[in-house]
Amino acid sequence: QVQLVESGGGLVRPGGSLRLSCVASERTFSSSAMAWFRQAPGKEREFVAAIRWSRGNTYYRGSVKGRFTISRDTARNTVYLQMNSLKPEDTAVYYCASKFTNSYVYNNPNEYNYWGQGTQVTVSS
Repeated sequence: QVQLVESGGGLVRPGGSLRLSCVASERTFSSSAMAWFRQAPGKEREFVAAIRWSRGNTYYRGSVKGRFTISRDTARNTVYLQMNSLKPEDTAVYYCASKFTNSYVYNNPNEYNYWGQGTQVTVSS
């Protein structure tokens, strides 16, 4: 059983930055990919970004390209989401997820096997 623990959320003004972290508990973590999703009140969970664990290829939803950067530290079993130029519409609970299948689908939450508990990001003046 893999446990994912997110941190780094908070309240930030529009235009500000936050960095989210997600640590996986297993010593020999062998996920095929890790991703960040988010869910705003009354809305469905949506894909934000993903990274292939071994090669480091990255994938983003269109509205965050150029503002958000996903990265990973394989030695620390940690994935990061650097969020810059934050907007009020980025407000949501952000979830870290890991998948162990070898499919090339990264934006479907059903592809992911494990989820963190979520961390709140609020962008407001």
